[in-house]
Amino acid sequence: MARQPVSALLAAIERFYDAVPRRRADAEDHGPLTLFVRRGDGWPYYARPTLDHPGPVSPEDVASVRARQRELSVPEAFEWVLETTPGLDAAAEAAGLLVQRCPLLVLSGEPVQMPLPADLSLSLVTPGDPDLAAVQAVAHVAFGALSTAAGPAGPAERDATAAALPAGHAASWHASLVEGTLVHAAARGRHGALAGPLCAGSYQHAGGVAEIVGVGTLPAARRRGLAAAVTAILARHALDAGHRTVFLSAQNDDVARVYERVGFRRIATACIAEPPEKA
Repeated sequence: MARQPVSALLAAIERFYDAVPRRRADAEDHGPLTLFVRRGDGWPYYARPTLDHPGPVSPEDVASVRARQRELSVPEAFEWVLETTPGLDAAAEAAGLLVQRCPLLVLSGEPVQMPLPADLSLSLVTPGDPDLAAVQAVAHVAFGALSTAAGPAGPAERDATAAALPAGHAASWHASLVEGTLVHAAARGRHGALAGPLCAGSYQHAGGVAEIVGVGTLPAARRRGLAAAVTAILARHALDAGHRTVFLSAQNDDVARVYERVGFRRIATACIAEPPEKA
């Protein structure tokens, strides 16, 4: 896979970020910002810079969108790439939001396939998978932990979360599998106390670009290379499906190093802004 200039990669990623939410959300124009409002059940969307808008984003622009988000009872969330919209971080902070800056990495060359211990298996997830709810619940438990460190939460917490998943969220997730708009993979324990789905992730795609998202491991199963293995199989599938650019965002530099072992390199900074009490 030939290496593209960073400017071309960021332009392609920006078009991707604008295209993907439009499948399941209405796009509201707020000048330099676009607010995506989800249709139906599922994860809510966010506001982000309007594609190809020439002007800067002011604190007043951010405050106006926040007011609209409160009116709609949706999260006051903003996402963007710092290098593409460099002034938005200052505007968001001036408007009272907390900005998280995360490494944005792109796959460089072929993904390095990561071996797993013999008691684990790795595969793509199909619509008929009997563990669909458990696979979906892995991310809820994984990202509900306060850090990426190993911890006690494991299959019991996963199964309890799976039983409590809202029907609308589960149906939306299943529909994404049927439609192919999201591709999911999971690492599973074959037997014993750590049986069933332990790590899961997915990728979404548009216009020849694929973003790997939601890679999470149950705290009780961490430090075994599962996240890297799931990331690698997703990256391989994305390339084989014809997507020319494969990228992801890491929570922090430590997590970024996991993805670098798979073959990703850092090219930019992904920003997320939320109210302090939500971040």
